[in-house]
Amino acid sequence: MTEIDKLIERIRTFNKERDWEQFHSPKNLAMALIVEVSEIAEHFQWLKTEESENLSAEKIAEIEEEIGDVMLFLLNLCDKLGINAVKAAEEKLEKNRKKYPVEKAKGNARKYSEYE
Repeated sequence: MTEIDKLIERIRTFNKERDWEQFHSPKNLAMALIVEVSEIAEHFQWLKTEESENLSAEKIAEIEEEIGDVMLFLLNLCDKLGINAVKAAEEKLEKNRKKYPVEKAKGNARKYSEYE
């Protein structure tokens, strides 16, 4: 059993103990995920690039907590839909490897459809 699998089991137990499964439809989990991601973004709102790269330990701890929320909701959604999050990420990375070959993508941020 992987670390992710163990975490999903702990999430399931946590939810069952509180009778929260009734609230965890895929729609509700996706909406909660959006809210939590926006809470991460809020920490960076109005910062200059350099400021965002030099955060205080306190600010990083706050962001870490929001990332925890994102992971919990994302894994909850994956579990609800029967999606293996690690497999999905690995497959997407492979697709991106093909869409963004090093010789075309290195050093630029253009979308693959903008390559010459």
